Amino acid sequence: MKIIVGDSYEAMSQKAADVAVELMQQFIKPLICTASGDSPAGLYKHLVQKVNAHQTDISGWFFISLDEWAGKNRTDEGSCRYYLDRQLFVPLQVKEEKICFFDGRASDLDGECEKADTFIQTNDGISVAIVGLGMNGHIGMNEPGTPATLRTHVAAIDPITQQVGQKYFKEPQVITRGITLGMATLMEAKHIILVVSGAHKAEIVRQVFSREISEDLPATLLRNHPDCTTFLDTDAASLLHS
Repeated sequence: MKIIVGDSYEAMSQKAADVAVELMQQFIKPLICTASGDSPAGLYKHLVQKVNAHQTDISGWFFISLDEWAGKNRTDEGSCRYYLDRQLFVPLQVKEEKICFFDGRASDLDGECEKADTFIQTNDGISVAIVGLGMNGHIGMNEPGTPATLRTHVAAIDPITQQVGQKYFKEPQVITRGITLGMATLMEAKHIILVVSGAHKAEIVRQVFSREISEDLPATLLRNHPDCTTFLDTDAASLLHS
């Protein structure tokens, strides 16, 4: 796994956006997996700037969601889709038929999983997966202890994630389940970009790169991927050599 440390969050985000675009340009019908959250937000901002400046053409891109809270969808402020609409899909004017996103309000959540798997297969797999890192080492909603063999599935949300997730909502929410691409699905992506920012993530970053590879710390599994690049700002990287 390659590690790239930016001098600032902005510098890290711009470099991550540059690499994402470069990778996506290798594919005829590229499919990008998009994670919501604070860390990837800067990457999306720079991607939008590139498109608006006519430096990048994303008209042929397809988009797949990484995860969503059960019981939430694009109509809910705080949902994963709510944030990605505002950071990415609306500014880029992405057509709905090019987006496959989990509907956490659907009556059949397993059906949402099947829909995502079919979309990925139809588009010849994920070209680039953009993911963040949870405070407990989760990737998407693959919480500690989740079998690495799981594909897209309905997940039980770890108490730490439930607590951290409250920051996205104006009022306290019950968020005990979610829908997520599984680690087995993500590990089949041609390229993975892990984006992590902030001093509050420094300790979990240290663990991801120092502990043995294990389902107990899902992000360590990315070290087995043939082409995964981690982008860190200086705060998130501050404990790597301590």
